Amino acid sequence: MTGRSRLLHALAVLATAGGLLLACSGGAEDATSTVDESDTTVPAGTDAVSTTTEPLTEDAPASPTFHPEENPEFLSDWGQLSLVDGSLVAGERVTAYSLNSPLFSDYAQKLRTVWLPAGSAPATYDPEDVFDFPVGTVITKTFWYPKTDRSDVVARYDTVPEDLDGALDLTSARLMETRILVHRESGWDALPYVWNAEQTEATLQRTGDLLPLTLVDGAAETPFPYVVPNVNQCAGCHATNHTTKVIQPIGPKARHLNGLVDLGEGDVDQLSHWVGLGLVADLPDAAEIPMSAVWDDDTVDLDARARTYLDVNCSHCHNKVGPADVSGLFLEPDTELGSRLGVCKPPIAAGTGTGDRRVGIHPGDPDDSIFVFRMQTDDPGAMMPELGRAVVHAEGVALISDWIASLDGDCPT
Repeated sequence: MTGRSRLLHALAVLATAGGLLLACSGGAEDATSTVDESDTTVPAGTDAVSTTTEPLTEDAPASPTFHPEENPEFLSDWGQLSLVDGSLVAGERVTAYSLNSPLFSDYAQKLRTVWLPAGSAPATYDPEDVFDFPVGTVITKTFWYPKTDRSDVVARYDTVPEDLDGALDLTSARLMETRILVHRESGWDALPYVWNAEQTEATLQRTGDLLPLTLVDGAAETPFPYVVPNVNQCAGCHATNHTTKVIQPIGPKARHLNGLVDLGEGDVDQLSHWVGLGLVADLPDAAEIPMSAVWDDDTVDLDARARTYLDVNCSHCHNKVGPADVSGLFLEPDTELGSRLGVCKPPIAAGTGTGDRRVGIHPGDPDDSIFVFRMQTDDPGAMMPELGRAVVHAEGVALISDWIASLDGDCPT
């Protein structure tokens, strides 16, 4: 079992310790008012008013809490995660989950969890878009790096000790931030929480944060600014519709969740597991559920891996209704290979972002493709994605370069 699988296994076990979710037909009001021994709904209050001043440390996994309006000062007030015996663990009935291909974020690792209040209806399945989660849903994403012996230096995942097992052991992991997406009556809200130096608590930072770090990979050292987005920047990615500007989750789509996860007794289908937990309902036949590729699995077709990479890293902006819709570049998985995907497409208004290259994708010639230039630069005025990275994803650049080199055809001069 890989370190990633072991972590998912342990967190899944912790998440199911409190029992399965109960599905019912209640609406939004039911989802916000239901209370049982392991779920609490906190009345509306003032933004950033804490219900506790204690660190996140617990003797057992915490009981999750839904805050209909207030934005607590401390992450511990949500009860989604807690520190137990020096490890970060999911709260009661909080489910850790995995995506086939996650978004690249400066080589940070991510622990993802989802929680629905007891008594709420399960999420509604959608074959293409994000599942429709009920009011009261809380989704978290915790960013972390393997520790080194220096507080300003972090490592890549391949340097994680082999004994990293069970929950996320904080003797080996450096927690950076935990982002919360909470589904309220008014819609989804995004809240960034930054972990303190002692790794005992995370505090709401609505204005974001910036931490100068160095990433080590063997003998190579790369200084970079680790950026925690402010609440407005969160909308830069999560408001995937340029017209409505409504915030929503990005990752929990059928194609990204449709895969096998190791829960300790062999691989199980993640979406079927979600059905058993009451997190989603009414799945179609397995053959009808789309599945994205694992981008770094070289046993999978190169085209499928490249298209998945562009989907998870770019299509939340580059879609037909997204913030980058005026570019005419649509990187969704169903976009046909052609000008709308960037093939032989000159830029509309890229400015210096072209790197003196003529078209987005020049079949057979990655060195003349704007895609590759914008991925391999760390110039804030030219790089893509614009938000969420400061370090070049060398493996991603290599993947897209190989894919472009494999394409047939040529662009007219």
